[in-house]
Amino acid sequence: MPEQAIVVVMTNVPDLLLAKRIAHLLIEEQLAACVNIGTPMLSIYGWKGEVEGAEEIPMIIKTTCDKQHAMIERLVALHPYDIPEALVMPTLGGYGPYLDWVRSLTSGISISGTDTSIQKTNDTNESGTKP
Repeated sequence: MPEQAIVVVMTNVPDLLLAKRIAHLLIEEQLAACVNIGTPMLSIYGWKGEVEGAEEIPMIIKTTCDKQHAMIERLVALHPYDIPEALVMPTLGGYGPYLDWVRSLTSGISISGTDTSIQKTNDTNESGTKP
């Protein structure tokens, strides 16, 4: 897989505050471009010979192939679980400007002519009404 290929990493954490902390640090340290934090969900899993269940917060992390190992190391260091989930999935493609944006935020290099912040678009036409 090429170094600048985009990968998606899935993990879960025990609470929202920790999810926010991990997300902020991964982005500030340029190990991820974007982290989606989901709503609490129930996870059922085997642990030490028992079937366990816990409410967890899912996280979806977007980064590049070359940053995935450092990102996972940092995730594990911040995570309270003995064996935190870190599943890396390759992407087959995507919207070119978004993929470039992920690469730019994880590389620290600004793309010429591209604002690396995410902006909401206004879905109105010239007359000010929605199409």
